[in-house]
Amino acid sequence: MKKKTPGTDFDSAENCRAEAVVASSQAKAWFVREVLPLEAMLTRFLTKNWRTKSDLEDFRQDIYAQVLDAAETRIPDRAKPFVFSVARNLLVDRFRKEHVVPIEAVAELDTLNIPADEPGPERSVIAHDMLRRLQAAIERLPPRCREAVVLKRIEGHSRREIAERMGIAEQTVSDHIAYGMRILADVLYGEPPEIGGGA
Repeated sequence: MKKKTPGTDFDSAENCRAEAVVASSQAKAWFVREVLPLEAMLTRFLTKNWRTKSDLEDFRQDIYAQVLDAAETRIPDRAKPFVFSVARNLLVDRFRKEHVVPIEAVAELDTLNIPADEPGPERSVIAHDMLRRLQAAIERLPPRCREAVVLKRIEGHSRREIAERMGIAEQTVSDHIAYGMRILADVLYGEPPEIGGGA
């Protein structure tokens, strides 16, 4: 059994705290130097991809907190792709929680020329092909059905808001959405149906 030297546990804990302070101060310096200059670009990205403008400040702070936490473990080599990757992931998480899939958010990432942590070009080609097929299928839906699906699944409006906007009953909105989603699922995952009058 190894004999402990008095005070070594305390010294070890003090060394860990000192290293953490150094890492934290380096991460903060990196954050100020590399991340804060991206604020205007990040704000434009969030404004374009998040419909609730009152949430933008909190959302940006959440991004900053995650970026700084990660930097305290390991400072990223390139700040811009890292920050926008965190932003994109938080957007996706929030959209999932709200059951909203904004097609514009996916398209916006392509225009930023930011390398994403994607598995490879094949998956990217497949995803873009599926997005094109989805857009084509949405365009082929009957007009009222298409309007209800876009308002609900892309823009995130409630059935009540859609009913008021379209001047129809909430149940009719539900019928339009259900019919449209069945057609879209068939087009994307099954045999393409005949798209007709429907609901």
